[in-house]
Amino acid sequence: MTRKQRRAAFIAIGLAILALAVGLVLYAMRDNIVFFHSPSDVVEREVAPGQRIRLGGLVEAGSVETLADGAARFAVTDMVETIRVTYRGILPDLFREGQGVVAEGVLLEDGSFAADTVLAKHDETYMPPEVVDALKRTGNWQGEGAEASHAETYGQGAYP
Repeated sequence: MTRKQRRAAFIAIGLAILALAVGLVLYAMRDNIVFFHSPSDVVEREVAPGQRIRLGGLVEAGSVETLADGAARFAVTDMVETIRVTYRGILPDLFREGQGVVAEGVLLEDGSFAADTVLAKHDETYMPPEVVDALKRTGNWQGEGAEASHAETYGQGAYP
């Protein structure tokens, strides 16, 4: 084996080991990677049922129900699309209608969402950055830097 052939074999073995390492890391992380989607993203990108995602938006006014078995049902909207969410557990203290929420779980065959984690905003002015981006993309952002104020768009004191 010539010196040039040994060098080529060393590089090929090094690349194979590197590819194997990257493959193992990606395989180990595949269950931990959860992407954020707004309700419009879920509809546009046709998210497959059973895929684990984070669903973010605003809790639709008048949609929160407490079921007999202790589960809660509510709707998450980005003012374009709305998805019904079912959650079994204790909702965060700051969870309420008209506020930003991020729910983590799976999309079901019927188009509803089964959440196993619900995160509500932390204070009056905080909104998850993913929700802000989603609202800005759909043209419904009413916060700082918005083209029209909340009152101009929805009327004084109106939803959301």
